[in-house]
Amino acid sequence: MKIKEEDIKFTQRSSVQEIEEGTSFSPKFNADGLLPCITIEHDTNQILMFSYLTEEALKKSISLKLAHYYSRSRNNIWLKGEVSGMKHFIEDIFIDDDQDSIIYVVRLNEPSKGGKKASCHVGYKSCFYRKIKVKEKSIELEFTEKEKSFNPDIIYDGIANPTKI
Repeated sequence: MKIKEEDIKFTQRSSVQEIEEGTSFSPKFNADGLLPCITIEHDTNQILMFSYLTEEALKKSISLKLAHYYSRSRNNIWLKGEVSGMKHFIEDIFIDDDQDSIIYVVRLNEPSKGGKKASCHVGYKSCFYRKIKVKEKSIELEFTEKEKSFNPDIIYDGIANPTKI
């Protein structure tokens, strides 16, 4: 069922009972107006990325069934795949027990300019392509994905790196 963005209303938070055990959707955005979001792939349950949502990004995502996120570095809402073509097609949305974080379950598509299904702008399938490896006197990062799913230089075609450090 499709719903218009302007028709989406979040219920006012009332009792702990209703928030934790009820059926009212009452997301709790933090003091900056943000809601943490984990995105996982529908087919594999692989974690693809962590992000934040604003109320507007969440409403757009629900309405269009396309993942919209909030970029803290750019201070704006963005549609995943708007530049790369690698969209997040929302299959399900889950909210945690106290309704202050959310999970998007998405299907991926292949990049329009070649490569395999992926989500990370660096070229890997997941943004979590490294894990922490503790050595005797140091901590290093170990790659969990051995090769990139696509070439970011081709996909982003000369566009500056889409994120800021």
